[in-house]
Amino acid sequence: MIGAMRERVAAACDGASKGNPGPAGWAWVVADASGTPARWEAGPLGRATNNVAELTALERLLAATDPDVPLEVRMDSQYAMKAVTTWLPGWKRNGWKTAAGKPVANQELVVRIDELLDGRSVEFRYVPAHQVDGDPLNDFADRAASQAATVQEPAGSELGSPPPPAAPAVPAARKTPRRGPGAASRKGGGASSRTIKAKFPGRCVCGRPYAAGEPIAKNDQGWGHPDCRTGVPG
Repeated sequence: MIGAMRERVAAACDGASKGNPGPAGWAWVVADASGTPARWEAGPLGRATNNVAELTALERLLAATDPDVPLEVRMDSQYAMKAVTTWLPGWKRNGWKTAAGKPVANQELVVRIDELLDGRSVEFRYVPAHQVDGDPLNDFADRAASQAATVQEPAGSELGSPPPPAAPAVPAARKTPRRGPGAASRKGGGASSRTIKAKFPGRCVCGRPYAAGEPIAKNDQGWGHPDCRTGVPG
């Protein structure tokens, strides 16, 4: 249990919106003492903006962790981080109005986060997204949020879900295969020879994005570029 630990616990949260606004999801992950993902949760938001997804991810993380345990939260959202560390005190003083006198966007979420932060020791750390040698916890949360946004289904360690799929490390998997005899009848591994046009923008398991209307195909780890099926173990 996290509550038994008194050292600062490392965690990360992230949100994703395929279209902004579009199909959205959120995710958080808490590490063990070695920095390895130990507990995580992800969920769908239907159609929402990226900012709503980012704030929801933070709210769910704070609600799911012991308030008595110091927390380090790693995020790649400048908006969500500044909202709760820089802008929030001024918004409260102004009666939840911005400096321009307008209502604070996503106020319900910001107020809830403010309540969850009250009396807690929480350090926020900004980490750049989608870096080759980026923060592994943030990368985990990013992939889990993206998957939740794509499939619109909850996932997590308590549900027994497998970790979100990692991008293949082998560049050769991105090459377009020669379509010889029998190439379309590939079996096993859950890969499919059928391609469809993506209804929404998304990200392939190789890490590259695809646009709405672009051909995609299914493999073991979800939907993505047809040529990336070659990277799926058969």
